Amino acid sequence: MGITMSEKSKGQALKDMLFNKKQNCIEFMSEDEIKVADEFCEGYKDFLFKCKTERECAAKVEEIALKNGFSSFDEFGGALEPGAKVYRMNRGKSVILCVKGKRSIKDGVRISAAHIDSPRIDLKQCPVYEDNSLGYFKTHYYGGIKKYQWTAIPLSLHGRICKSDGSFVDVCIGEKAGEPKFCITDLLPHLASEQMARKSTELIKGEELNVVIGSRPFKDDEVSEKIKLNILNLLYEKYAIVERDFLSAELELVPAFTVDDIGFDRSLIGGYGHDDRVCAYPALQAIIDIDEAPEYTCITVLTDKEEIGSDGNTGLNSSYLKYFIEDLARLEGFEGRDVLRNSKCLSADVNAAFDPTWSSAFEANNCSFVNNGVCVTKFTGARGKSSTSDASAEYVSWVKNLLESNGVLWQSGELGKVDVGGGGTVAMYIANLDVDVIDVGVPVLSMHAPYEIVAKTDVYMAYKAFLTFFTK
Repeated sequence: MGITMSEKSKGQALKDMLFNKKQNCIEFMSEDEIKVADEFCEGYKDFLFKCKTERECAAKVEEIALKNGFSSFDEFGGALEPGAKVYRMNRGKSVILCVKGKRSIKDGVRISAAHIDSPRIDLKQCPVYEDNSLGYFKTHYYGGIKKYQWTAIPLSLHGRICKSDGSFVDVCIGEKAGEPKFCITDLLPHLASEQMARKSTELIKGEELNVVIGSRPFKDDEVSEKIKLNILNLLYEKYAIVERDFLSAELELVPAFTVDDIGFDRSLIGGYGHDDRVCAYPALQAIIDIDEAPEYTCITVLTDKEEIGSDGNTGLNSSYLKYFIEDLARLEGFEGRDVLRNSKCLSADVNAAFDPTWSSAFEANNCSFVNNGVCVTKFTGARGKSSTSDASAEYVSWVKNLLESNGVLWQSGELGKVDVGGGGTVAMYIANLDVDVIDVGVPVLSMHAPYEIVAKTDVYMAYKAFLTFFTK
């Protein structure tokens, strides 16, 4: 017997009711909201281009916070009234922003936590040398990178040099038109047969990430290392620094790329540092855009050091967030643990978007796709869920219902196939404070490359998710 139309219709109705359907943002959003999303991303593109290091991000966040009515928490004094906006800067590399809610602090806080560091190339403490007619910087890479991707591209130099007299100078060279750039050379294909026989992880070795910084010698027949001398003399003339000042400097080389629309339809954004500034910016804007006292006290924390394990006093494996919440609690006569056990957090971090060219690394039923909305990741970690926070079913359900009842398109995702690899976020450090937490962020193509790609609609849905989390 054949299938009747009514039976087919019943089956289709059941399928529509029972299946978990993926939905594209363009189908989900109105034309007006798509225009709002594109406009929102213009602000994000500007932020991404101007904030290529954690110091630059933190400084920009402080500037934005002050323009939007935030005051330094450490200078505030006294209990916070509902709607009060405060922030705390941590050593110029991490920032906490807070809007006081109507409820008692003991009812818990809402935390959105993103990181503002990205993979890069750091200078060693004694970086300047010359070798056979070229001047170089010696480097030490930061975070998980494919080292070969960082050769033969333009690089810019960012950071801070602290001098012996206690003063410091901030450096940013290679971002403005007309400024010099820097580069790590690679071997030409004609001579690279031995190099190409290396394992892919060793095509470029760590000690081969040497950055070309000059080639002209100082005009003096009586001295050696003339190229190094000429470079150090130029730096002394511009910044009044000597070689010993590099010992107390934090200097970073990042791609000297612009931030661009990608594709004929301009639907994607290409740039350096989407991981994790593509979540940091929406989390920042969400707390900035709270226009009246929320029900619960809201916190956005933009942190450092996630790419190398969140250790150090500016990373979330330290206690600076816990201490801030303890300070808030003390103002109302409670202990920090009274607040934390009732708190909720969205760990605002990216996930890997499905890439059809490299589909073998993904399991299609459990990965995120560009333009399918913000990605909710129940757990990260590697292989057997090691080094992760695995959110409870109850908390996943709460987040799912919150997003769906407030017009936020979301999708679930994992970081690739089970035994292929994995990665971590700050979620487990928040969970260790006795807080319910789950990862929520934007899917990224070419993650950890010098030039990553995201979809504009996903960026906007991340913002909408964080704002909903704070205000609903």
